Amino acid sequence: MSTTDTPAAPPATKPKRPPPAPFDPAAHGWEPYGLDDKGFIGLVGPWWQRARGDSFDYAFLAEDKHHNRRGVVQGGMIMTFADRAMGMTCWHANGRVPQATVQLDVHFIDAVQIGEFVECKAKVVRRTRALVFMSGELVVGERVVATASGVWKTLGKQ
Repeated sequence: MSTTDTPAAPPATKPKRPPPAPFDPAAHGWEPYGLDDKGFIGLVGPWWQRARGDSFDYAFLAEDKHHNRRGVVQGGMIMTFADRAMGMTCWHANGRVPQATVQLDVHFIDAVQIGEFVECKAKVVRRTRALVFMSGELVVGERVVATASGVWKTLGKQ
């Protein structure tokens, strides 16, 4: 480089999103879900639910306990939420019989900031005698943050 050459500009960085405005799920028709769960869901919750026909929509408010080293929501939390929200939607659609997740694919599209409210829009794609195929979109407002698809096995009545 000669003395007349100008150094290259540093690569542009994506500007950080401003912190989300405080959101009160209860004020928007959501009810707490899983508060009495003493297992894993109790550790990662609370989650929220809102009636939709014969089923529910599910959501969670990203808290500080959900952050990763970058300060955004840990991908494992997104996967856990997708599994539970899609599984519960499947359970309602499948007559509330026991089931188990046999496959779950998640594609991360955008980071979730602490304080954002994440909803799962889940639906049944196809149902056979033993399997239910599901899809879901995880959104913050209108912004898609992840997509998921999975298969649940019907275990039968217990």
